[in-house]
Amino acid sequence: MLSKNIETFLSCDKGLIMKRDLYRIKKKWEEAGTVLFGAPFDSTTSYRPGSRFGSSAIRRESYGIESYSPYQDKDLEDIAVFDSGDIELPLGDAALSLAQIEERASAILEAGKRPFLLGGEHLVTLGAFRAAFAKYPDIHILHFDAHADLRDDYLGVQLSHACVLRRCWELVGDGKIFQFGIRSGDREEFRWGASHVNTHKFDLHGLEERLEQLGDTPVYFTLDLDVLDPSVFPGTGTPEPGGVSFEELRKAVTLVCQKANVVACDVNELSPPYDQSGVSTMVACKVVREMLLALN
Repeated sequence: MLSKNIETFLSCDKGLIMKRDLYRIKKKWEEAGTVLFGAPFDSTTSYRPGSRFGSSAIRRESYGIESYSPYQDKDLEDIAVFDSGDIELPLGDAALSLAQIEERASAILEAGKRPFLLGGEHLVTLGAFRAAFAKYPDIHILHFDAHADLRDDYLGVQLSHACVLRRCWELVGDGKIFQFGIRSGDREEFRWGASHVNTHKFDLHGLEERLEQLGDTPVYFTLDLDVLDPSVFPGTGTPEPGGVSFEELRKAVTLVCQKANVVACDVNELSPPYDQSGVSTMVACKVVREMLLALN
């Protein structure tokens, strides 16, 4: 399950100081309820590439934040999370890359654990979601994003980050995708979506009521970090003004991870090259930390 040249997220490497220590690695794996893995893929990016560097940046820079969250009064040192590293993906082949992501997510699910995917562009969600759908046919999707991602194709290509939720809809059907924060898309996306998915535009209001309705239904939670306003999170490939604040997002992801039956999730679309200050990466690190703590 471990990749070559593995990097690990903050406090997810206890017992992994020496890769040769197979006993400790196995023990860490067995104890973990959540398993991180990375998909460094951005080959269908339509504006600015660079999200392939997101997962490694989140791991590397996570050591610049504390493992303790004063928001939740919890510490990563006290929970069991296994980081299985990045998948080595064939960047020129979207279909094969998705198959490899699905294979890793399936292995994690078959072990009775929760896959937590670090992207990568948003298309990577499709691979992990296929695995979750195979195990949980009644799964619903919670989707935070600036963009609807409901196009049938983008420039004739159906495996595109601009089409990822449309491909997921082809699996689950009507009434099982709930979008929040959406503020960008072409006219046909919004018209099509009105009959097939539930889209809450511009903000995250109504989330708590939706979570109550979902109850114990299995949920795949996909978070595109460009739901944040670019003043908070400029390091992304397709920035969209008018987004939510960090505090709004922090509260919302904590609520989802505490209240929903999240069986798999992802965080994607950090593109570190577009924020040389490093602030966007630190935002992503804190979001991942808060999600991990709320899930466990």
